[in-house]
Amino acid sequence: MNLLQMLHFSIFQWTVAVCCGLMVGFSKTAISGVSTLAIPLMAGLFGGKSSAAILLPMLITGDLLAVRHYRHHNNWGYIWRLLPWALVGLLLGVTVGNLVSDRQFKIIIAVSVLIFLVIMIWLEKRKDETAIPNHWWITAIVGLAGGFTTMIGNAAGPVMTVYFLSIRLNKYDFISTGAWLFMILNLTKLPLQIFCWQATTPATLAFDAAMIPTIVIGALLGIWVIKWLPEKPFRVVVMLLTAVSAVKLFF
Repeated sequence: MNLLQMLHFSIFQWTVAVCCGLMVGFSKTAISGVSTLAIPLMAGLFGGKSSAAILLPMLITGDLLAVRHYRHHNNWGYIWRLLPWALVGLLLGVTVGNLVSDRQFKIIIAVSVLIFLVIMIWLEKRKDETAIPNHWWITAIVGLAGGFTTMIGNAAGPVMTVYFLSIRLNKYDFISTGAWLFMILNLTKLPLQIFCWQATTPATLAFDAAMIPTIVIGALLGIWVIKWLPEKPFRVVVMLLTAVSAVKLFF
């Protein structure tokens, strides 16, 4: 995308872009699955690689807002367990991501997320404190999958969402822990996208700057909503949106 193309956006294209900015901000401070819905919309506007480059600074902006607001509610133990594996997943995404077709990649992620969701729903119905066991190999699988998927298509949200819900973090710890983890990963991805994929340009950054107000508004709306949303409905809404996000990857 160049600056001239951006200036000639139609009202419909700008409306879609504004909605995506609102969804990114809202997802970072409230319901994480919402941002996944913005991925295909942005890809429709800009194409696959360009949309990934445009979304990344938008996601970082949302991460910073969430980290600032929920700074007292994060769980560093889970962050440090996941981070090394997620960084390895990032490197795998850079080096071998092009060997997997976009279609194959989306199907693998969708199936994995839906399997995790079924397991999580089963645990919920048991009505006890059982959670997915905190074995190192489960953390490794989630971290590798999250790092790989976030590098390829900013699509790690469903994977990490299911994991954080399965270990029964409360809604504030869930949001803050995810925000910190994704902020670190997204900041690591930025130079990789700039120097390895060369998809980030002054024009894409100008567009990102124009989207900052919409991200802030979305984040403020999310903060208001999450304050009044009880824990149980929060988990149900997140699971539903995660399932929708996973199903969308099939199409």
